[in-house]
Order: sequence, then C-alpha cells, then structure tokens
Amino acid sequence: MEIRVLATPNARASEVIGWEDDPRAGRVLRVKVSAPPVEGKANAALRDVLARHYGVPKSQVVLAKGDTSRVKTFTLPDMKMTDG
Repeated sequence: MEIRVLATPNARASEVIGWEDDPRAGRVLRVKVSAPPVEGKANAALRDVLARHYGVPKSQVVLAKGDTSRVKTFTLPDMKMTDG
C-alpha cells in the first residue's frame, strides 16, 4: 500500500500524530521526527517511525516519492489499515 506522509523534521520527539486533510496534498499521515532534514537523516527516521507504527520490518518501508519534500509517499506491505 502507499501512504502519503506530511513530515515535520527537528521535532522534540519522533511520533505519529495521525491522519489529517492537507489543502496541498490531500489525506496525509502527519509524522514528527527529531532528526534534521540533512543527508537523508529525516527520511531514515520517518522510515523507522512508520515501521514501528505499522509493525513491519524497516526494509519493507520504502520512500517512493518526495525525497526532498515535506510531503512524501512511502510504500509498505499490503495490510489492513486500522487507524484511518
């Protein structure tokens, strides 16, 4: 499945905030990460947070689009979504 994520880097703590409607990107999962947006650190932190949140291995969470954007698309294994 694909998940659109609205990333907030440099947060105090890494956490999944929840689903919301964004006027620019539509329905997105808002996620805060404590990592800075340099050298792929925030993207790696997002992958880790999503893997933990959905209970899948990090290797199965893949950044498909938005490497340098705040709105990113990740692919995860197909599963039933329970939080949105």
